[in-house]
Amino acid sequence: MDDKLTQRIISNPRYQELKAKRSRFGWILTLAMMVVYYGFILLVAFNKEFLSQRLGDGVMTMGIPVGFGVIVFTIVITAIYVRRANSEYDELSNAIITEVHQ
Repeated sequence: MDDKLTQRIISNPRYQELKAKRSRFGWILTLAMMVVYYGFILLVAFNKEFLSQRLGDGVMTMGIPVGFGVIVFTIVITAIYVRRANSEYDELSNAIITEVHQ
């Protein structure tokens, strides 16, 4: 890429906005995922009694739906990020490209 073009992109206020929004949202989702994941790990380490409680008369314990919930949470926050990236971030990216190439 041309150094001049790179400098125009970097100095574009919309690029700075895109970078800040994407970074802030990424850190929020990362923090949420870490809380959920490490919360589950802490439950495994320090509250085995809770996770080993049987649900009903079968063999399923509380740990199975909680672990499944961690997986579902991961999928949901990934979908949230993708949706936001495909709408807000793509619009900003397209605006930056249009402005820089003028």
